[in-house]
Amino acid sequence: MRDFKMSVPDYMQCAEDHQTLLVVVQPVGIVSEENFFRIYKRICSVSQISVRDSQRVLYIRYRHHYPPENNEWGDFQTHRKVVGLITITDCFSAKDWPQTFEKFHVQKEIYGSTLYDSRLFVFGLQGEIVEQPRTDVAFYPNYEDCQTVEKRIEDFIESLFIVLESKRLDRATDKSGDKIPLLCVPFEKKDFVGLDTDSRHYKKRCQGRMRKHVGDLCLQAGMLQDSLVHYHMSVELLRSVNDFLWLGAALEGLCSASVIYHYPGGTGGKSGARRFQGSALPAEAANRHRPGALTTNGINPDTSTEIGRAKNCLSPEDIIDKYKEAISYYSKYKNAGVIELEACIKAVRVLAIQKRSMEASEFLQNAVYINLRQLSEEEKIQRYSVLSELYELIGFHRKSAFFKRVAAMQCVAPSIAEPGWRACYKLLLETLPGYSLSLDPKDFSRGTHRGWAAVQMRLLHELVYASRRMGNPALSVRHLSFLLQTMLDFLSDQEKKDVTQSLENYTSKCPGTMEPIALPGGLTLPPVPFTKLPIVRHVKLLNLPASLRPHKMKSLLGQNVSTKSPFIYSPIIAHNRGEERNKKIDFQWVQGDVCEVQLMVYNPMPFELRVENMGLLTSGVEFESLPAALSLPAESGLYPVTLVGVPQTTGTITVNGYHTTVFGVFSDCLLDNLPGIKTSGSTVEVIPALPRLQISTSLPRSAHSLQPSSGDEISTNVSVQLYNGESQQLIIKLENIGMEPLEKLEVTSKVLTTKEKLYGDFLSWKLEETLAQFPLQPGKVATFTINIKVKLDFSCQENLLQDLSDDGISVSGFPLSSPFRQVVRPRVEGKPVNPPESNKAGDYSHVKVSGLGRWHLPRAVRASAKPFLKHSFESFSERKGCVYLKAGFSVVFVLGQCFGKQSQ
Repeated sequence: MRDFKMSVPDYMQCAEDHQTLLVVVQPVGIVSEENFFRIYKRICSVSQISVRDSQRVLYIRYRHHYPPENNEWGDFQTHRKVVGLITITDCFSAKDWPQTFEKFHVQKEIYGSTLYDSRLFVFGLQGEIVEQPRTDVAFYPNYEDCQTVEKRIEDFIESLFIVLESKRLDRATDKSGDKIPLLCVPFEKKDFVGLDTDSRHYKKRCQGRMRKHVGDLCLQAGMLQDSLVHYHMSVELLRSVNDFLWLGAALEGLCSASVIYHYPGGTGGKSGARRFQGSALPAEAANRHRPGALTTNGINPDTSTEIGRAKNCLSPEDIIDKYKEAISYYSKYKNAGVIELEACIKAVRVLAIQKRSMEASEFLQNAVYINLRQLSEEEKIQRYSVLSELYELIGFHRKSAFFKRVAAMQCVAPSIAEPGWRACYKLLLETLPGYSLSLDPKDFSRGTHRGWAAVQMRLLHELVYASRRMGNPALSVRHLSFLLQTMLDFLSDQEKKDVTQSLENYTSKCPGTMEPIALPGGLTLPPVPFTKLPIVRHVKLLNLPASLRPHKMKSLLGQNVSTKSPFIYSPIIAHNRGEERNKKIDFQWVQGDVCEVQLMVYNPMPFELRVENMGLLTSGVEFESLPAALSLPAESGLYPVTLVGVPQTTGTITVNGYHTTVFGVFSDCLLDNLPGIKTSGSTVEVIPALPRLQISTSLPRSAHSLQPSSGDEISTNVSVQLYNGESQQLIIKLENIGMEPLEKLEVTSKVLTTKEKLYGDFLSWKLEETLAQFPLQPGKVATFTINIKVKLDFSCQENLLQDLSDDGISVSGFPLSSPFRQVVRPRVEGKPVNPPESNKAGDYSHVKVSGLGRWHLPRAVRASAKPFLKHSFESFSERKGCVYLKAGFSVVFVLGQCFGKQSQ
C-alpha cells in the first residue's frame, strides 16, 4: 500500500521559505564531489534577483537532494514544489554525449510534473556539439574556465519567473463556464471519489483551496499584499466548510506573509539578509486594484473592496496565535506530521526573534512528540541536532545540550553497522557549554563549582569512552585526568579508586603529558596538572644549613656601608598573593650547593598516594632539580615534603612550582594556579660558588660550654689544663674540602676579661709557613701552631688563691666559632671526653686551655679584597674558640679570614 505521508521533514524551514522557488541541483553520471560542490556554491550565490521592469524580487531556494514524494505536496504549499532542475555532468567525448543527454531527460522525469524549466551544465566536451546553440544546455571546457555560470543562472531564474507569472494569472483569471478544480494532497484523492461536485459545500471547498493556492503563487511572485488578501479570503471560505487541513495551510501562509512583512531580514539566521523592502508595497497595491485582475467563478471580481475589508497583515502577537491554530488543525491528520513539525519550527524561529522563549519552548515540546514514520538513524540524529540548535536559539542551553547528547548517542546506536564514534565525540564536545563544563582546568580553580556535578561526570565518562573507541588513548588520558582533577570533591571513595585504576590502565600504554592536544575543528585541549594530587597548602624556601650559609661580611677595617632605604609611610598597602610569591627573600643560595624548598602537602585520596618524580620548577638561573619519590598515607593531613636541587649558575632564581608524576600522568603545577596556598616568597639570589674549609685541632673536646654562641655563629669547645707558667702548643689543621681555592688567612685574638687587672698575654703564633701554602687548593691541608703560655698576675686579688686552690686554675669551655650559625647537636652533660678520637679530620675538637679566652673569626671582609672576598665563609666547628678562666678573664683570637665556608 502506498504511503501518502511526506517522508522527510526539512528541519531548516523558516517562514520566508514560502516566498521562494525550489530549484534542485544534482549531478548526472559520475562527477567528483569536489567539482560538484564547487559549481553548486556558485549557483547558490544567485539566490535572489530583481524582476525587470518591476519592483518585485524573486527568491530561490537550492537543494542538492530532495525526495520526489515531497514534491507531490506542491499543490498544498507551492514552495514545496520543485520548479527548476539544474544538472551537472562530465562528458569528454562526442560519442558519450547522446547517453549523457538521455540521462538528463531521465532526471527531468523524476520531477517532470512540476518543473517550469531545467538546465544541463556539461564540462569537458569540445567540438561541433558545443557550437550548436542550445537554451537548456551550457558547455564549458573545464571547471576553471566557466565564468558565465552565474549569468546563465540569472537567465534561468528569469525563465522560471515567466512561467510562474503565467500560472498565477491563469489560476486567478476568470474562465467563464469552467469549474474550479479541487486541489488535493496525496492522501485525499481517494476520499473525494464519488462526491457531488455541484454541491455548494464542494464549490466552497474548491474556491477556498484555489484562493489559498493563488496566495502562494502571489507570495512567490513577490506580490506580498495580494497574497495577504487571498489568504484572508481563503481562511473565511475554508473555515465555513470545516476543511481543516487546508485551513491550517491558509493560516500558515497568512503567518508567513506577515512574518516577511514584519521581519524583512528573515528568521532563519542564514547568511545574507533578505533585501525585501516595504517600499514595494504601494506599487503592488496599485496592481492589485486593477478591476477583474483576480476574478474567479463565484467570487466578487472587484478585489479593491475586499482589500479594504481584510486585515491585510497580522500583528506579531497574532502571528503566533494563528500558528497555534494552524498546528492544531494539522495535528488532526496523522499523514500531516511533517507539515506540523515544520510549522512548529517556523513558529519557534519567529518567537526567537520576538524573544518569547517560554512560548517557543512550548512549540518545541510539541515538536518532540510529533509522531513521524519510522525514521532512519541518520534522520534521528538530524532531528535531535536541530532541536538542540533551536533550544540554543531561544536560550535554553541545558535543554539544547540534552538533545545534542541524545544525537551523539544516536550516532553509536546498536542498530548502526558502523558506529560513528568521531561524530559522537564531536557532538559530545558541543554539549559542554550547556552543562557549564569547560575543558580548561583553570576555570575550575576560580570560585565555586558551576553546574550539576553528577551530569558533568557522566558526560566526561562518555568522552573518555568515545575517545577510546576512536583509537585515541592520549585523548582518553586527558579527559580522565580532567575528571579526576576537577571532580575530585564529588567522587565517592569507591569512584576515586575506580577512576584512578582506569587512569593507570590507560597511562600504562600512553603516559599523560603536559602537551596541548589539538582536535579537528581548531579546538585545543589544554594540559591538566594534578594540583590536587597531592594538595599543597604551604611552600617555604629554606635557608642553607649553617655550615654552608653565606653572610654579608663587614670590613675588617670597620667600614660599614648602610644599605637602608628611606622610610615612606603609605596607608595604602598593596597586598596580594602574587606580590607575596614574587618578593625577594633576605637570604641567599650558593651556586653548586644543594638548596631546599619545603612543601606542606595533603593526600585527599582514601588510599596511599604514590608520587613519583617530584621536583622543583624554577626560572632565572640554570637549576638541576633532584627528583624525589614519596608515599603519602590515606587522608594524611598536612605532611612535610622537602624538594632539593642545585643551582648551576648565578643570578636571581624564582621557584615557580613543582612537577610530579601521579598515576602515570606528568604534571607541571605552578604556584600561581594553586588556590589557598601560603608562601613567604619564591625569589632568592644565587651567589657564586664559595670555598669550604674544615678545621681540626690537637686538643680534646670540652664537656661544658661556658658561654652560648650567638645566633649567627658556629662554636664548639676545646679544653686543656695548665698551671701558671706552663706552656703548650695548639696545632690547627686546615683542610680545603670544597672546589674553590682558599687564598687568604688572617688570625687575630681578643681578650675577654671579667675582672680588671686579671689578664694573661699567653697566645702567640707565626703564620709565615702556613701562608706559604696559600692559595690552598681543593683537597690540600695546611697547619699552623699556636703557643699557649700561662702568665697570670695574682696581685690585688684576695679571693683568687681560694679559687685557684679548687682545681689548679683549670680553664674549660673553649668555644670555637665563626660568624655563621651552625646547628650543633646538644651535648649531654657529663659526657666523657675522648681525646684520641677528637683529632680526626672533620671532627668537632674541643680544647682545654689554662689562661686562654675565646677564639673568634671576623664578621667582615676587607673592602679592597679580591672578588673571592664576596664569598661567605665555610662553617667549621673549630673556627672560633673562647676559653673562660675561673680566675675571671678570657682571651679571644681569630684563626683567620680564610674566605671560605664552614664545614661540619
